[in-house]
Amino acid sequence: MRTALKSLFVLALIAATVSVAAQGTATQTQGGGRGGTFEPKSGQPGKDVVWVPTPQSLVDKMLEMAKITPTDYLMDLGSGDGRTVITAAKKGTRAEGIEYNPDMVALSKKNAAAAGVSNMATFREADLFATDFSKATVITMFLLPSINMKLRPTILDMKPGTRIVSNSFDMEDWEPDQKETVTQDCPQWCNAMLWYVPAKVEGTYDMPDGPLTLTQKFQMVGGTLGSRQITNGKLKGADLTFTAGGRTYTGTVSGNRIVGTGWTATKR
Repeated sequence: MRTALKSLFVLALIAATVSVAAQGTATQTQGGGRGGTFEPKSGQPGKDVVWVPTPQSLVDKMLEMAKITPTDYLMDLGSGDGRTVITAAKKGTRAEGIEYNPDMVALSKKNAAAAGVSNMATFREADLFATDFSKATVITMFLLPSINMKLRPTILDMKPGTRIVSNSFDMEDWEPDQKETVTQDCPQWCNAMLWYVPAKVEGTYDMPDGPLTLTQKFQMVGGTLGSRQITNGKLKGADLTFTAGGRTYTGTVSGNRIVGTGWTATKR
């Protein structure tokens, strides 16, 4: 059933032709494409996906979920008309859009200038799969599930704690840490999902309470501490929490160590 529903989502996205430009002025702005006037149309084809604008209300929700700050660097993969990047820039966050369509890039730059955030919002004509986005602390995207899955190995190698926010489409068996649905001022594509890139902790560690052996599936952690089974094990970026023998352990992953309050585990 889940696969069928996802297929319907994909077909709907590919077939989408109804513009939601009323959600923001960016789509209404005519850009100076190569040699003429350019105005994007919802459903227009691109390199890997068709372009459908994210409703402004969902843009706001995605950035709220990511808890962006002026210390963040946001990269929007497939930035379209630039609305997510521009909205982040208005909130004081440096942001960069990666977009394959040069007309969209030109339009985004014009929209950023009109919004007065050209110093905070940049746009680059580039292929997602030839782009280094390792410096980002926040990634936003509205891509097909197949594209998400192609990007997933690269994302999982990013710095622990990097926030990934997707419009509508998931990462298959990598369950999101948070899901939200916008119910107001959102005609379509109203679901957002957030992931924190988890630290890599699988292995065996030495600690005062006995050998700690951890297994890991994305942010979910299991294993044993001595002869005691670990329960409720979870990572939020580099922060690990688990319970063993009736005690809850919290610590932060740092290289080959996990450092907690009153305890340290060192990887063998």
